[in-house]
Amino acid sequence: MSDPALLKHSPLESAHVACGARMVEFGGWYMPVQYSGIMDEHRAVRSASGVFDISHMGEIIVSGPGALAWLESLLTNRVGKLAVTRGQYTLMLDEKAGVIDDLIIYRTGETAYFLVINGACRDLDLEWMRAHLPSDGSVVLQDQGNDYAAVALQGPDSEKILRSLFLFCDLPKRNGIAPLISSLVASKGSVPSLVARTGYTGEDGFELFVPVEVGVALWENLLAAGVKPCGLGSRDTLRLEMGYPLNGSDLSRDRTPLEACLDRFVSLDDPEKIDFSGRKALKQQCAEGLPSRLTPLKLSVQGPPLRSHYPVLAEGKPVGETCSGVLSPSLGEGIAMAYLPLALSVPGTQLEIEVRGRRYAATVATLPFYKKYTL
Repeated sequence: MSDPALLKHSPLESAHVACGARMVEFGGWYMPVQYSGIMDEHRAVRSASGVFDISHMGEIIVSGPGALAWLESLLTNRVGKLAVTRGQYTLMLDEKAGVIDDLIIYRTGETAYFLVINGACRDLDLEWMRAHLPSDGSVVLQDQGNDYAAVALQGPDSEKILRSLFLFCDLPKRNGIAPLISSLVASKGSVPSLVARTGYTGEDGFELFVPVEVGVALWENLLAAGVKPCGLGSRDTLRLEMGYPLNGSDLSRDRTPLEACLDRFVSLDDPEKIDFSGRKALKQQCAEGLPSRLTPLKLSVQGPPLRSHYPVLAEGKPVGETCSGVLSPSLGEGIAMAYLPLALSVPGTQLEIEVRGRRYAATVATLPFYKKYTL
């Protein structure tokens, strides 16, 4: 691991250390990977509640009379269909339709938008966006990533816990955003406190964005309410059980969102969607056919935990490699994702995954792997 002094640090780091977290490098940040253990934290989120530090993620404000048209030209999903207070998952592509980042965008006003971007992509995203700003000043871009502390409260008890802590706050519906009203966060810091309801675990949950000055207090209040602190390890097992892609592993500039099976988040044929970066390349790929597809795999036999970069074989021949993999705590089975030729991505196809020189039988599955909560 790199010297922690050279990494970026969360405003909640002192709270993690106080909780006995195991800290690791992640995307250039020094972040908690686990506290009580990945299995314990995973099960807490599935059965009750857990809280994750997501302060490494970036927050960007886009506003101005030209904001909508500019965002439409950068993002794959049609931004114009968002009502005020509503959000959606979308992607930002390069000209070749490679994924620069996948992100959440919320419309917070008639001409104002709040974007939540991936931590490892913050600098690249900002560089790309600034390079494509219109020269007429019709769009204002504000990087507020260093002003916010952010946490994700996830699990079936999340709403009950938030209502007990924030008595006067109107919590948003799924894929919504609202002001976070509380004496804890009122009139402190230079940015407004917000609560969103999106999630990355397959359970109901909320994202809380507060000024860095009150981040630790928010974290401690949630723990005092009985919420279990959770790290990146359980966040990975939870999201993979749902088949949610991870940028840098399942998504990259070498693959398009069509190959990643994210077609429903690409307004390719929407007549109200203006041209956007990567659209021409996507149209060409549709005409020529996809070279591969992100495919869910499940071990058919008991085996070791799956990880990334394990070879996938068909009839003894390599046909790809895993890009994500874990031992699913909910299922007790090894699960993984891999880009495979279309003919091998059909559910039920029999394959093998090689782990440290030994081959284990695997089957192409359907998503989500874990089906308790329907999104």
